[in-house]
Amino acid sequence: MGAEIQAAVADLLGRGALRDPRIGFITVTGVKVTPDLRVARVYWSSLGDDAARRETQAGLDAAKGFVRREVTSRVKLRVSPEVFFVFDESVQEGDKIDRLLREVKAKEGW
Repeated sequence: MGAEIQAAVADLLGRGALRDPRIGFITVTGVKVTPDLRVARVYWSSLGDDAARRETQAGLDAAKGFVRREVTSRVKLRVSPEVFFVFDESVQEGDKIDRLLREVKAKEGW
């Protein structure tokens, strides 16, 4: 079910259905749904600084009701899950680890 919700949200973002100028270019990295399908946590990531991330989060939070309605109609759910947008920090952590490994490699001459 999470994959279907992820595809629906990604489609909404890709088609520009969320017209909030605060929402920049983002990637939906995953969706976790509770077993009773009442809550869907949509994980997203983007490039940019913390200020841009906060603006994007504010735009996504403002669009939660619209996204909830669209996801319910597209995925044909009986229960309309409450949607929460959560920034996925794993991408930034991966970049940080990759950068540190490159620094070590350059210092050690690998």
